[in-house]
Amino acid sequence: MKVFPARVMKWRYFAFACVIFALLAGFGCAKKQEAAPSPAAPKEIVIGFNGPLSGPAAYYGVDCVSGIDMAISEINEAGGVTIKGQKYVFKLEKADHKADPTQAVNNARRLREQFGARFIFDPVWNCISPQLGINQEKGNEFLMMAYTSTPASDQTGNRLVISIPPPFTTYIPGMAELAKKEGWQKIAMLVTAGAYGDEWREAFKHYWESQGGTITADQPANYYVQTDFSAPLTAVLATKPDALLIGGPSAPTGLVIEQARSLGFKGGFILVDQAKMDYIVDVVFKGDFKNMENVMGVPAVAGVPLPMAKSFDQKFTQKYNIHNTWEAIHNYCAMFALARAIEAAGTAEDVYAVREAFPKAYPLSGDKFPQQYYGVNERGRILSSAGIQVIKGGKYEKRKDNVWWAKTKEDFDKVVQASNLADKNETLFWAPLKDYAQ
Repeated sequence: MKVFPARVMKWRYFAFACVIFALLAGFGCAKKQEAAPSPAAPKEIVIGFNGPLSGPAAYYGVDCVSGIDMAISEINEAGGVTIKGQKYVFKLEKADHKADPTQAVNNARRLREQFGARFIFDPVWNCISPQLGINQEKGNEFLMMAYTSTPASDQTGNRLVISIPPPFTTYIPGMAELAKKEGWQKIAMLVTAGAYGDEWREAFKHYWESQGGTITADQPANYYVQTDFSAPLTAVLATKPDALLIGGPSAPTGLVIEQARSLGFKGGFILVDQAKMDYIVDVVFKGDFKNMENVMGVPAVAGVPLPMAKSFDQKFTQKYNIHNTWEAIHNYCAMFALARAIEAAGTAEDVYAVREAFPKAYPLSGDKFPQQYYGVNERGRILSSAGIQVIKGGKYEKRKDNVWWAKTKEDFDKVVQASNLADKNETLFWAPLKDYAQ
C-alpha cells in the first residue's frame, strides 16, 4: 500500500474541508433565499355587470360593459389599487338579464353569492329598481352602480347606490326651448315602455303643457323587444304632430326614425337621453344624415373639445371595433371613480365605506378623461354637465352644456374655471335643476 507523506495528507484534509464548507455555505444561502419574504401577489376585486347582452338592446349593454372593461384593463395595467399595503386588481364578471327585472335580481344574487361581487353595474332602470330592494340585505350587500338618468334613483333613500349620468330632467327645458324656436306646437310621444320611459313622458308632458304646448298622443312601446313600430307610429302620426318625442336604446330608436320617415313624416324628433344621435347616424344609417334632419338629443361624442376625448375615441374604437358612445364614456369614468373610492376607503369589502368615500374620487379632469366630472352629491348622483345638440343641414350644430347642479352663480363660475373644454365660455350655461341645485 502506498503511503503519502504527512505534508500531502494535511493538504488533502484541508481541501476536503474547504469543499464541505463551501457546500454548507451555499446551502445556507439557498435556505436564506427561500425564507426571504416575496412580495404578495395581487388579490382580486370582482366587478359585476348585469345588463342586456342579447336581444334588441344588446348593443346598448355592450357599449356600457365595454367602457367598464376598458377601464379595468387600464387600471390593472397601471398596477391596480393598494389597500393597507396589499395590491388588488379587478376582475369583470358579466351577466345577461335581457332587460328582464326578475332575471336581473337572480343575476345580482348569483354575482354576489357565487362570484363575490360587491359592486354591480346595471344600465336599465326597470332592472336596477328591484335590485335596490336586495342590495342592502345583511351579509349580501353590494353597491349598485346605476347607469340611469331617472331622478327616481335619487329618491329611493338607498344608501348603496351611485347614479352615473345626469338626471334626464335637466334636458327637458332646453329641448322644449329649442322646439319652440322651431315653431313646434304639437308633439306626440312614442317612448320606451317601463318606469324610465313612463317618467320621461310624464315629465316632458308636464313641462311642455306648462309652456303652452300640446301633446297629441302618448304611446309607449317596448324598445327592448319590438322590431316593428309601424302600428304605434301610424296611430301617433294620425294626430298630425309637428314633432315626435321618441327613444329607448339607440338601435331600435333609429328604426323608429326610419319607419316614421317611410310613413311620410317630415317633422322633427326629440330623443330621450338614452338614444344617441351619433350612434344612429353612424351605425344605423351608415353615416347618412338624410333621415336625421331636425333631430335633437344628447351631443355627439366626437365633437367634445376635451384634450382626452379624441384619444379615448381612437383607443376605444380600435380595441372593441364598435362605435364610441356616452354609455362607454360614462361607465369607463365611473369605473375609475369606483377604483379611487375603494382605495380612499381602505377597503374592498365594506361597501358602505366605499360609498362614503366616493366624493374623494373627484374631480376627474378633462385632461385625463374623455368627460369632466366635478363630484357626487349626497344622494349619489355624479355631477357632469348635460348637453343638447341639433342636426341641421346634414351636420351637428353647436351644442350647449348645462351645469345643472350649481347652487349659485359663484358655483357655476368655479365650474367654468375648472373646465378643460376648449369652448367652455360659449358652451357651458347655468339652468339650475329643481330639487338638485338648492
